[in-house]
Amino acid sequence: MNLLDAVVQGLMLGGLYAIFAAGLSLIFGVMKIVSLSYGAFAVLAAFVALHFTEATGWSPALSLLVVVPVMAAFGWALQRFVLQRTLGTSALPSILVTFGLAIIIENVLLVTESADQKRMTLGWIDTAAIDLGVVRLGVYPLGLFVLSLVLLGILALVMAKTQFGRAVRAISEDAPTVELLGIRPKTIYAWAGAIALALAAIGGVASGIQTSFSPTSGGMLLIFAFEAVIIGGIGSLWGTFLGALVLGVAQTVGANYFPSQGILIGHIVFLIFLAFMPQGLSGKVKRS
Repeated sequence: MNLLDAVVQGLMLGGLYAIFAAGLSLIFGVMKIVSLSYGAFAVLAAFVALHFTEATGWSPALSLLVVVPVMAAFGWALQRFVLQRTLGTSALPSILVTFGLAIIIENVLLVTESADQKRMTLGWIDTAAIDLGVVRLGVYPLGLFVLSLVLLGILALVMAKTQFGRAVRAISEDAPTVELLGIRPKTIYAWAGAIALALAAIGGVASGIQTSFSPTSGGMLLIFAFEAVIIGGIGSLWGTFLGALVLGVAQTVGANYFPSQGILIGHIVFLIFLAFMPQGLSGKVKRS
């Protein structure tokens, strides 16, 4: 693989990471919740999609019509009745609760699904590619990249142009004052939780088509999403998108020179940003 091809493949991989990271960025930016269960929910969605396709014969892509609403409803209820109680001046309660949820989900999946690797398929699309001469673009990774642009574009428009988006931005800045104006933060938080788990579901199913997964895959997915959010800048959707692209390129270019160390190179790039540019590419972090 030449350098140009490695960069292009990294950008395509970054599109997948952006889908994951968008939901986590929303949770961080709005509710200041450090959700350690985000990756576990993505894997749970992948298993639900797998069983749905096996039972119905539908394409995994069509399973999203069922999986995404189910996970969104679960995200709404989880935020409204569980995580809402952990909000406060300290992030520790939410960390402990979501860590516990991640452990529960992972162990339930290990008991019910075993530790075997699973994978979904779209048939010929899995291996189809567009040959541009100097690079080959996989049809499926390219589709994920386009999907990430569409999803983040829609979410960005919602945040910028709708009453819900304005309420989200206001609550993230000063929830007590916003509540005095008649806006109910609990309701906004619940809908933000629903959107976040819907994105986690899309990312989980998309990843389950691109590569194999198991009940323990959630931890790595969470790390990739977390790194993309930090590199891009907390609270910025397009910053998160850029952060995901940087992470994807770092991994594929790193693997081009050090074949077994691509993921490690991505972690090193994340640590460099954390040490020298903690505000991320968007510069959203406020220094005290």
